[in-house]
Amino acid sequence: MKHSLTLTAIAGILTFSAASAFAQAPGTVGAGVSANGLTQFKDEKTGKVWTPENVSKDNQTPQQQAAMPQSSTDKAFDPNSQVVSTQVVLQRPKGNLMGTVPITAGPNVPVVVIDSPWLQAVPQQNWLSVLYVTNNSANVVDAVVGCTFTNGGRPVQDTRIVLQPSGPGERWGFPVYGPPVTTFVDRVTCRVLSPA
Repeated sequence: MKHSLTLTAIAGILTFSAASAFAQAPGTVGAGVSANGLTQFKDEKTGKVWTPENVSKDNQTPQQQAAMPQSSTDKAFDPNSQVVSTQVVLQRPKGNLMGTVPITAGPNVPVVVIDSPWLQAVPQQNWLSVLYVTNNSANVVDAVVGCTFTNGGRPVQDTRIVLQPSGPGERWGFPVYGPPVTTFVDRVTCRVLSPA
């Protein structure tokens, strides 16, 4: 299944207030969909902002809320309600050369680093992240990256990305596709698997 990335395809039905990227552990970076710590969705026509506290539960007592069947909208805010078997996917994306950087690999600088992932829903398609991979060495490197798409800390797709060879000091951008947008995702975490 081929995917193409366009800026107009990214803008659409699901608009999230912010996508924050941050380092999680040495050699691991992640990005999530959140707005000040809360997941929310703004209805563009009415202007109403839906949050976990009010989605499908307006003017209901806790007993009424518990008795009401959950819709897919509720599941977006309740990761425990989503039952998904974790898929393992292999991808070989075509990258875009972003430029070159100084050769800095050494005892304190890894050969390959990844940074700046972000997470976006491409309407009626898949979740999408873009990774920036930098070869800090003077050699050609065939890197492999692992990304895990999660919802509420639960994995919904593990992805192994086999990257095209990168030359000395090259910095590349690679698209990484997650599960279909019908599967709820709130974070992607990526790490370099090879070279170690």
